[in-house]
Amino acid sequence: MNKFIITFIFSLFISVNIGKTQDISSLIILPGDSIVDIEFAMPDIEEPLIEDENLDVFFSEMMDSMVNSWFIDNILNGNTEINQTGTFPKDLPDSIYIQRLQKTQQVISLSYNNIVKNLIRMYSEQRRDQVEIMLGLSSYYFPLFEEILDKYNLPLELKYLPVIESALNPKAMSRAGANGLWQFIYSTGRNMDLKITSFIDERCDPVKSTDAAARYLKSLYEKYNDWHLTLAAYNCGPGNVDRAIQRSGNKTGYWDIYYRLPRETRGYVPAYIAATYIMNYYKEHYLIPRVPKITLVSDTVHVADYIHFDQIAATLGMEKEELRSLNPMYRRDVIPARTNETYPLVLPQEKISEFIYNDTIIFAWERDKYFPNNMLVQPTENLANYVPVDVKGKAIISYTVQQGDNVGYISSWFNVRTSDLNYWNNISRNLIRAGQKLVIYVPENQKEKYEKVNSMTFAQKQEMIGKSISVATKTNLPDPNYEYYTVKKGDTLWDIAEKYAGISSNEIMQLNNLKDGRGLYIGQQIKIKRKG
Repeated sequence: MNKFIITFIFSLFISVNIGKTQDISSLIILPGDSIVDIEFAMPDIEEPLIEDENLDVFFSEMMDSMVNSWFIDNILNGNTEINQTGTFPKDLPDSIYIQRLQKTQQVISLSYNNIVKNLIRMYSEQRRDQVEIMLGLSSYYFPLFEEILDKYNLPLELKYLPVIESALNPKAMSRAGANGLWQFIYSTGRNMDLKITSFIDERCDPVKSTDAAARYLKSLYEKYNDWHLTLAAYNCGPGNVDRAIQRSGNKTGYWDIYYRLPRETRGYVPAYIAATYIMNYYKEHYLIPRVPKITLVSDTVHVADYIHFDQIAATLGMEKEELRSLNPMYRRDVIPARTNETYPLVLPQEKISEFIYNDTIIFAWERDKYFPNNMLVQPTENLANYVPVDVKGKAIISYTVQQGDNVGYISSWFNVRTSDLNYWNNISRNLIRAGQKLVIYVPENQKEKYEKVNSMTFAQKQEMIGKSISVATKTNLPDPNYEYYTVKKGDTLWDIAEKYAGISSNEIMQLNNLKDGRGLYIGQQIKIKRKG
């Protein structure tokens, strides 16, 4: 019992009660305009309003990151299918959005214009499946966010920020290297006293990162005394906001400095408003939260010695992916604790007693394998005694990861060991992301062959190594009697259906034997309709 200290941090009771209040209007409208007539809440400025900036691209990537996580596959169930009927409100008039925003009681004002409208439509029409996932996760995370925001006397509606920051994914990582629910970059995380080492990243810890985000937001508001500017500064940094104010003649209204802000930040406040709207009015858009299949209650113990997730999973009969989901701050499946430096371990409540009663067995299980001589080492394939393949005389290939790729596929396509691929690219736990460029060493005399892999479809890559194409894939091979569409990066079934008059996403799924839109991959050819 001396290896850990038991503590209780919080219990997460799952319930979905995102209510709507109707007392106070915080909507910004132009003087003299009525609710029905008002369309935009933008000032007259020199630059024309860019209503089709396609700002949603900045907020789609994190939403996509949720789809294949253990949490989604194993915790959320019940409403796991996309609304296939297509019977949900579309192209609502501005007056509806305005009236609903007026009824939403907020400290942070909710402006409305075409940019906000387009982002609301992204959530309510184009990204319905991910929004339903986030609605389910909100019952897990929002109580925690509210408790910490209340501690610092901040508006509780700031809980919607992680919706646009990370899609409520604690392991989300942006291309700029921002991590966690609140998307801290390395320098800001360290400045907010979050520990970031080779083994620990507290940016991914829900409790500590939320506390840091609350402190940071509080300091920004004390500087600007304006919540829109505070949100902008949270996104792009106070330096960029200060420069935008100076270049706008020292104007301090968000919409006054709008075009002086970085492009992503121009969409940040509108996206926050859109996220606030959809989290309050999801029922009106026929969105159904994908709620957890059980009431998830978790407790926390503080361990005081090195321990590996494999030791816990094997002795408590748990999946390692469950441990990773409950403990996202640990980067290499290791808790690097010592007697004078304890660390938290979050477990399902029903596993707490079992952990306490079996602590000696758990810490001793295959200990020499994970901690030789009781020393902390990196327990991955990249151990000190690991010898990678000799790269002398080999040609270097750069491969860009495509949606749906994994380390196993890529290794087989290039005929290299997965351990070598991980070693060359510093890949941890086989985690890669679409758009990532990988370095691969291949025989010099086969360089030309492997350079072509980047331009191949998934089916062609599999055929190259002699893998048979699945029945589902065969049905998608070109048929001269049909029109086809080649899937591009970022495409969804809804997006594709919108390109063809009279075609619905449900019809495309039926024609291609698709269960939902998650099986799409870049380069895939899908049937649209019969010719003639």
